Amino acid sequence: MRRKFIAGNWKMHLLPPEARALARAVKELAAGLPQVDVAVAPTFAGLAAVAEELKGSRVGLAAQNCHWEIQGAFTGEVSAEMLRALGATHVIVGHSERRQLFGETDETVNKKTHAAHRAGLKPIVCVGETLAEREAGRTLEVVERQVRGALREVAPERMPQLTLAYEPVWAIGTGKVASPAQAQEVHARLRELLGELYGRGLASEVRLQYGGSVKPDNVKDLMAQPDIDGALVGGASLKADSFAALLRM
Repeated sequence: MRRKFIAGNWKMHLLPPEARALARAVKELAAGLPQVDVAVAPTFAGLAAVAEELKGSRVGLAAQNCHWEIQGAFTGEVSAEMLRALGATHVIVGHSERRQLFGETDETVNKKTHAAHRAGLKPIVCVGETLAEREAGRTLEVVERQVRGALREVAPERMPQLTLAYEPVWAIGTGKVASPAQAQEVHARLRELLGELYGRGLASEVRLQYGGSVKPDNVKDLMAQPDIDGALVGGASLKADSFAALLRM
């Protein structure tokens, strides 16, 4: 059985003291919920404070992005090795906001996935279609292309450390959410694709998250789907009470 995995993406919210306070609340919540794996992703500015707060706890610390090089003349960038040195355990790569607003491509997502593995971080690799692509009936085509691009030359032994997150762009921060059936359709295809790439046994081990306006009132129905193993949560992870409801699902 794959363990459920809920990760909170705090995006560009919370000053370091606020992030630390929320991390403390999440740490206390997670201690009483051993059946679910938990991670939080503060801003780069909040990583050190949250890392200190989470030390010794069972909550993972995720960064929201990384560069693919170890070091160099890349002003404003942070390497996976630097994140690891701060105490990060995971890193989000290829989030739709990075793709849509900052020019992320399947190639750069692939480079960052390899960089995460190189540094000993567990990548949360995001894929998802726009509203126009869904309305054109291209959802499965788009996510398959993104997955193949992101996982190019990723060795089979790396896959159990990787999480694949399906986040339809049209559902992120809009209040819209894919129906459980819509989400399951995509997750089932992702599982099938992983089987084609790595074999059915390994595909059955990889955890698939859903992301896109996940809230306490829809999380149970989403998590009940056979191929949805968790959630990558935005706004609902910014308050301890709503995050608690998600973890208790």
